Amino acid sequence: MKTLLTSMALLCCANQVIASDLESAVSLSLPKLEQLYLHLHQNPELSLQEKNTGARLAQELRQLGFDVTDRVGGYGVVGLFKNGQGPTVMIRADTDGLPIIEQTGKSYASKIRVQDANNNTVGVMHGCGHDIHMTSFIGAAEQLIKNKHQWKGTLMMVAQPAEEVGAGAKAMLKEGLFSKFAKPDHVLGLHVSASLPAGKVAISPGYALANVDSVDITVKGQGGHGAYPHTTIDPVVLASRIVLGIQTITSREISPLKPSVITVGSIHGGSKHNIISNEVKLQLTLRSYDREVRDQQIAALKRLTQGVAISAGLPADKAPVVYVHESESIPSTYNDPALANAVTASIKNELGEENVVKADPVMAGEDFGLFGRTAENVPITIFWLGGVNPQDYAAAQKNGTVLPSLHSSKFAPDYPLALKTGVRAMTASALDLFNQ
Repeated sequence: MKTLLTSMALLCCANQVIASDLESAVSLSLPKLEQLYLHLHQNPELSLQEKNTGARLAQELRQLGFDVTDRVGGYGVVGLFKNGQGPTVMIRADTDGLPIIEQTGKSYASKIRVQDANNNTVGVMHGCGHDIHMTSFIGAAEQLIKNKHQWKGTLMMVAQPAEEVGAGAKAMLKEGLFSKFAKPDHVLGLHVSASLPAGKVAISPGYALANVDSVDITVKGQGGHGAYPHTTIDPVVLASRIVLGIQTITSREISPLKPSVITVGSIHGGSKHNIISNEVKLQLTLRSYDREVRDQQIAALKRLTQGVAISAGLPADKAPVVYVHESESIPSTYNDPALANAVTASIKNELGEENVVKADPVMAGEDFGLFGRTAENVPITIFWLGGVNPQDYAAAQKNGTVLPSLHSSKFAPDYPLALKTGVRAMTASALDLFNQ
């Protein structure tokens, strides 16, 4: 027993030395990483337009010694570093910004204005923290290369475009990410959190993020004069019935033990006070974890809209049209429990147990989940990286104020502390996976 305890004590001390060395190394690299972060923050690019961002990340990886291929699935980047026989660990970061005019008031705020796909002039901002993701990604790559004597295997760095429109992971996988480059044994990612203090990490084993579907419903009618409604079939009334009926899909058709959200985010119809229009358009977002629930939501929408139309006496050629944007649909993200638990242990060892918490699943979506749904059935895990200034977080908790959320024009993460934490957490996780 004495020998066993002595061995455990030595292992513990060794782990503490490694943790201390990593923390010091990341601190030394932080000024350079902050410069990269500020560059990325001030030069964001919209989804499918990440040309310069991809080029910069490719340059950073080449300088570290990676074999780099760019323009994969659009402006995606794949970097491979082969370091002997061992597992392949993939680390992924997303690269696109959002069409938001930044209103943080920071001296380094993005001032970028571009034309969007509809020729509208829009601001561009990393309002979802992808600049934190990319900088942590490069920081982890740097630390793993500097410490390559501590691991064996292949490090696969994937900078993925077009996450915000659900297109990037699909495009990279379609182009042969796991066949042309390498089939990973583990896939890791992180996402900054607007509800967790910087310096902390949160992980949700199992379901972490939701299925996401965008649905358009066109409700048709027979228009006419507002003074003679009896001569019309009013699509505004039909749309109103549909909106109210939708509320019963989750509350009365889907098991209360299975999460489901159906939100009508947009409704448009009519042009003038005294005109009954010919159609109304609805835009919905659907969220769930279970694929069967997702299919049930869509089937119920089609049945409900058809039923309302029939009850109003509409002919078959004026039936409502329910259109699911399948190209934008993304599946739920399921963190492999064994991998999530291993990553949790690694990060606790690096950051301290008090700085790692269990996260609840959320109804936001992330196309990261697609990397775990290929024929290769690769285990994946994404964890939340605290982004809120700890003092601001404490004040908000005390006062009950609402912090700026992700996708807010006022979202401004505490980037020095978040970056340091993200690099340490990702590096420690990868090192342990290489050596398990």
